[in-house]
Amino acid sequence: MKAWLIKEVGELSPEKFIFREIQDPEISSDEILIKVKACGICHTELDEIEGRAKPSILPVIPGHQIVGEVVAVGEGVKKFKVGDLAGAGWIYSTCGKCEFCKKGLENLCPEFKGTGKDAHGGYAEYFKIKEAYAFKLPYWKEPEKLAPFFCAGSIGYRALKISGIKNGEILGLIGFGASNHLVLKMAKALYPDSPLFVFARNPAQREMALKLGADFAFDIEEEPEDYPHALIDTTPVWKPPLYLLRYLRPGGRLVINAIRKEEHDKDFLLELSYERDLWLEKEIKTVANITRADIEEFLKLVEKAQIEPEVEIYSFDEVFKALEDLKNYKIRGAKVLKIG
Repeated sequence: MKAWLIKEVGELSPEKFIFREIQDPEISSDEILIKVKACGICHTELDEIEGRAKPSILPVIPGHQIVGEVVAVGEGVKKFKVGDLAGAGWIYSTCGKCEFCKKGLENLCPEFKGTGKDAHGGYAEYFKIKEAYAFKLPYWKEPEKLAPFFCAGSIGYRALKISGIKNGEILGLIGFGASNHLVLKMAKALYPDSPLFVFARNPAQREMALKLGADFAFDIEEEPEDYPHALIDTTPVWKPPLYLLRYLRPGGRLVINAIRKEEHDKDFLLELSYERDLWLEKEIKTVANITRADIEEFLKLVEKAQIEPEVEIYSFDEVFKALEDLKNYKIRGAKVLKIG
């Protein structure tokens, strides 16, 4: 099969991120083989390539927002049959035995494996995974519209859950790319009386936010007319969430939804003021990985509320261009790789 591989960690380049013909995956008795039709493109792939989230195996096929057709099933598989449409997300496997797995917090499992980081992912013609970590999908949307649900959407859903927001309270979204544009849509469905504020550097993203139903759209350093009860940050850098702490209400919560943060603006950390930014019981919480329950709950919400992502589609041979666009903040909705 044809696949894109991270050959070695370093600056994004054709020498380190390569296109190759490799052997097709072989499945075990509890696994399914998926012919990939679409795979979402996430900033985490850049983090893996450039070493902020180092893969545990090299070379590795990245990609963790996978949708495709089941073309083979192991002898022990019961949930899937050949011809089914299936999806897979960041959660590739967990131990199932630790204290976190037993509590339903498998995202915190010390043996958590991330798809496309600790196991081969979806930037390829074929992908394999245990049936317990795959999701059966109806043929009610094209694969390119389903793929972003498996990370941008589902991890955005987890961030919204742990934000603690209640209907009628103000929700602020920091950054407006693949994840937060879906968070806005789900927040409108779940919290119809909550004002929605978007903070983004890019004027085009602010314009898009208003078109999708945001009440206000601000530049990152622009003070809002009223202060949010919760903030959800999806930016790859430190300054936006830490700057906006000053506008978070007392008792409010900032949720940082990112696997890793870039380091080039780390000096901004020195500008934090305890009294202004953190006092009065403000909280900072991070989203770590994802659980299968998050994905299942989010997919039900998608169907009920008819949520649909805004997508930019790239062909299989345009992956490098897509990652360069992402690196240069050329973002409008979710980027998706069309494969099959």
